[in-house]
Amino acid sequence: MQRIDIHGVALEVERIDGPAGRAPLLFLHEGLGSVSMWRQRDRSWPHELCAATGRSGVLYSRRGYGRSDPVPDVRGEPGTRGFWSVGRHGPDYMHREALTVLPALLDALGLRQPVLVGHSDGATIALLHAASHPVTATVVMAPHVFVEDVAIQAITAARDAFDRGLRERLARHHADVESAFWQWNDVWLSAAFRSFDIRPACGRIGSPLMLVQGLQDEYGTLEQLRAIEQRVPHAVTLELADCGHSPHRDQPQALTRAVADFLAALP
Repeated sequence: MQRIDIHGVALEVERIDGPAGRAPLLFLHEGLGSVSMWRQRDRSWPHELCAATGRSGVLYSRRGYGRSDPVPDVRGEPGTRGFWSVGRHGPDYMHREALTVLPALLDALGLRQPVLVGHSDGATIALLHAASHPVTATVVMAPHVFVEDVAIQAITAARDAFDRGLRERLARHHADVESAFWQWNDVWLSAAFRSFDIRPACGRIGSPLMLVQGLQDEYGTLEQLRAIEQRVPHAVTLELADCGHSPHRDQPQALTRAVADFLAALP
């Protein structure tokens, strides 16, 4: 693990070695995720996918997650301090990550046109980045392109569970668990976020795109994928049975095979 300085903020980064000559995989985690949360017990799905596709990989924890620096005054008044935002996130927080932070990180890492592999919030960030920047391909798992009632219900339940054991479980993965939890939960449950909608932006994605969702996803329905398909007709879709919000945890082998086949078909 290493820490990369981006305009005065250190972000946790892990690299996975692989053959040169192919675009690397860049993994973008969920709303409560981190580098370590990609692992499950003794398995690491990113390592398995890199091996199956013959590519190197990079994982990073967004600001306030994992071992990255926290968000100052995470529940305070929103604002900006130079390059970074401070206080509560605004409804555009995923736009800022996709269009401002991620390009700076890619420059710092020396990566050009990676394959983006995003989950949940990370999937939304991947879509926004692919709509405005060149990428080799994008794989999104359980993306959010608009706000559904089922997501608000699940995130409300997570808030209620935070003081009943969830804080302790998350603290194993986050140096500042309050920063990790509230930067996600507060904005999603804010009135301003209910109008969040990136469907128009998805129409600008011209690079190869794979959409993945579990049929038992507790945070979203297949309407998310249908909305993207309407705007990106070339998208490839994978719907997984016996699978909730995290396909890489619930159906890792089926997911790895499908993504490897999708990437093998690229020029």
